[in-house]
Amino acid sequence: MSSQTSTFSKSILSHRMQSASSSAIRDLLRHSKIPNMISLAGGIPAPDLIDTEGLEAATYRAIESAPNNVYQYGLTEGEMFLRKEVAARIITQGICVKPDNILITTGSQQALDMVARTFLDEGDNVLVEESTYLAALQVFDIAGANTTAFQVNQQGIDLEQLESLVAMRRIKLMYLVPNFSNPTGRTLSLAERMDLIAFAIRHDILIIEDDPYGDLRYEGEHVASLFEIAEQSFSAKNRVIYISSFSKTLAPGLRLGWCIPPESYFHPLCRAKQSMDLHSSTLSQYIAGCYLQSGRLDNRLKLLKEAYKSRRDALIKAIAEHLPDTLELNVPEGGMFLWGRFSNGLDASLVLEQALNHHVMFVPGKYFYSGTPDLSSIRLSFSTITPALADEAIKRLATAIQQTEQMRA
Repeated sequence: MSSQTSTFSKSILSHRMQSASSSAIRDLLRHSKIPNMISLAGGIPAPDLIDTEGLEAATYRAIESAPNNVYQYGLTEGEMFLRKEVAARIITQGICVKPDNILITTGSQQALDMVARTFLDEGDNVLVEESTYLAALQVFDIAGANTTAFQVNQQGIDLEQLESLVAMRRIKLMYLVPNFSNPTGRTLSLAERMDLIAFAIRHDILIIEDDPYGDLRYEGEHVASLFEIAEQSFSAKNRVIYISSFSKTLAPGLRLGWCIPPESYFHPLCRAKQSMDLHSSTLSQYIAGCYLQSGRLDNRLKLLKEAYKSRRDALIKAIAEHLPDTLELNVPEGGMFLWGRFSNGLDASLVLEQALNHHVMFVPGKYFYSGTPDLSSIRLSFSTITPALADEAIKRLATAIQQTEQMRA
């Protein structure tokens, strides 16, 4: 009876879900609950840096100011109270939009899902960076789309490669994380952004700009968003959908993000959201709006950037001391991630097996590839690692690497 039930249950799944894979990173998170485990895996904000005091005050204000609204159904496109605050906030980043053009989402992950449902048919093609955000690859895969990766290296984007890719197939969307990308930490230069806009115009491609880390720059100069660049050119208008989130700067538990699409796509995206959850949490929206009104976010961002820079530097210092010739690293100007590869060609998955035995964890880089992965690549998140823990984490990792090398020998 049980085997028949199991077979029947699988047979009624859609073809998409039968082939859908779970997120390797989320599967890894169960190890982070093991006592004494040091996690370099999760790309999450530091729990000790969340402004709980400010959020509690914002919660009280939200409930007191609108008790009849915060517990009620809301608008699919989001509460105007929060949309006005978001519009006022992002204008400081050079993004000038009316509140009416902002669509509030249940995290930026929902915005990606909405985009996939709205624009992608089975077999459509999406251009992505090699490597890129794992959960975006999952969304495109479940939508039945094909992802085609282009290389981004220290010399920049290979435009000739991009042209050759579009010559072989019709590309509908291009997905980019231009600031401190997950997983590589890389930031696209202004010249690269302008080249990509021009490329999208030539080939009639819609760009999805995912920017959850843009506020976490602690070195270098601000670079104009793809959305801002496109809006300044008549020929590029309506070419970029901008997505961002409160999860990395305020609190992921609020589950709030936002999407700024071209005006002609606003209502189709809104209809996609209606089919998912009707609207994002009204209470969360009022809490976030009251928090933004309080003016605390700027000081909180200053604290976050100082802390993350210190944690990044501590992790790099520990790697230089304990793994001087083992890990080749990209050093980001912001965000949460170090991206590297084992110079001796070790398989990062084998290293992880040993690392877990020594109570330290990271994410093998292979999970971020849509094509053939570099098995020796590795992502290290420094956001939750205090400087005091960084040295111990890399000592444990060094031991795991040594044992993996011995096994290979």
